[in-house]
Amino acid sequence: MVAPPDNDVLRASALHFQHHDGSPALQGVSVGVREGEVLAVTGPRGSGKTALLRCLAGLDRPQRGEVWFDGVAVHTLGALARERLRRHRFGWIDPVPVLVPELTVWENAALPLMLRGTGRRRARQAALEWLERLDVDGRARSRPHELRHSERQRVCIARALAVVPSVLFADEPTAPLHRAESAQVLRTLTTAARSHGVTVVLACAGPRRAGLADRTVTLLDGRRVRTLHLPPVAGTAGPAEGAEPAGTTGTEGRPACSLSA
Repeated sequence: MVAPPDNDVLRASALHFQHHDGSPALQGVSVGVREGEVLAVTGPRGSGKTALLRCLAGLDRPQRGEVWFDGVAVHTLGALARERLRRHRFGWIDPVPVLVPELTVWENAALPLMLRGTGRRRARQAALEWLERLDVDGRARSRPHELRHSERQRVCIARALAVVPSVLFADEPTAPLHRAESAQVLRTLTTAARSHGVTVVLACAGPRRAGLADRTVTLLDGRRVRTLHLPPVAGTAGPAEGAEPAGTTGTEGRPACSLSA
């Protein structure tokens, strides 16, 4: 095994992963993520976005292929080592907000910090700062059942950012939010991540929500999609009022996409 290039803090090579029912989720996907980069993984439902994020984060082990993080071969680690890696270096945001019902909002946001051994007062201060950035600090003493769905998701995002992870995995984090609110929260998330040097791998369904990313990778049916230009199509008008430029046959190029590992 050879570690990935130094500028890739996270890298997947030729990942193959199957669901429990045997259906393929990833079919030879390779991708590198540079340190401090916001990478958007786009594609329709069932394209393999969540599977890719889960393999990169060590939540699932690929059947074939390699995952490297900061020089560590994640795909070779046991369950406990991967759990430690997730607790101390990674953050995760699900599309559906899940909070501990017995805890207040600020306690939920501070929980990962306290699990790391951070003192209660310091953890509370950090949690409140992130809740303020996400406009839910006014609900800090509320319980999760008192919040709107969108507010609960904001708390989950604050909880993931409060630990300032090395890599934040966000699996369609604004899915429960309205369009305007979604744009605001994504802007807050990406701005905060960049200001703290956090690498972000963001799964999103369409290009609109990927607009704030530094780079986009698209999946379709478990493979990466690459854009190609197909040969010209005969029979179409040229660019100058229907006239054909010299040396052409009245053609224009057609963009298309191809699937690749």
